[in-house]
Amino acid sequence: MNLTRSATAQNTVANLLESRSTTGLYDPEKTLAPETIRELVRLASFSPSAFNMQNWYFVAVHTPESKEKLSALAYGQPQIKAAAVTYIVCGQMEGYRELAKTLQLSVDKQIISPAIQQSWVDTVTSMHENDRQLQRDEAIRSASLSAMSLIIAAEGMGLASGAVGGFDADGIVAEFGLSAQDIPVLLVTVGYASEGNWPQKVRKPVEAILDIC
Repeated sequence: MNLTRSATAQNTVANLLESRSTTGLYDPEKTLAPETIRELVRLASFSPSAFNMQNWYFVAVHTPESKEKLSALAYGQPQIKAAAVTYIVCGQMEGYRELAKTLQLSVDKQIISPAIQQSWVDTVTSMHENDRQLQRDEAIRSASLSAMSLIIAAEGMGLASGAVGGFDADGIVAEFGLSAQDIPVLLVTVGYASEGNWPQKVRKPVEAILDIC
C-alpha cells in the first residue's frame, strides 16, 4: 500500500512539474479565501532549510490598496494587480538567532534530542554570527526553496502561479514594514489564469544540463 501511495504521489508531482507554466495573465475578478492564502504558506513551510532553521517569511498582498503599492514597486507589472494574491517571499538573515526556539518543537515531539538541538545551535551560531555573506546566502537559499514549494502547492490546488524577480527590494522593505533582516527574494503570484497565457516553454535536454560522475 505504501509503495502504491508513493508511486501515485511521485506521478502527481511529475505531472505538476511537467505541466506547470508561468502565468502572466490572470482573471482579476477571481479571489482566494483567506484560508487558501494561509494553506499555501503552510504547505510552503514544509520546504527544507539548513539545520531546520526555517528562515523564511511571507507577506500575502491581496487587497486593492496593497496591490497598488506592490505594483508600483514591481515596475508596474500587471500580474501583480490581476492575480488574486502575490506573496512577497523573504529570507531572514538572522534565523540562527531563533534556532533554539524553532528546534524546541522537534525536541518536544522527540524527533531530535536536546543534545542535538544544542549542537546545531552552537554550530549554526558559530558559522553565521559574524558572517553577513553567509547569512544572506542562506536566507536566499531558504526563500527560494520555499517559493518553489509555494508554486507547486498552488498548482496542486488547480491554481495558476508565476515567479516575479523584478522589483525594488529596498522599497518593499520600507513600504511593507519588513525588518532589516528580511530580504525580499521573489514575488509569487497566485490566482486564476485568463486567456492568452503561453504554454510551458521548451526545456533544454537533460544531456545539456547533467553530468553524471
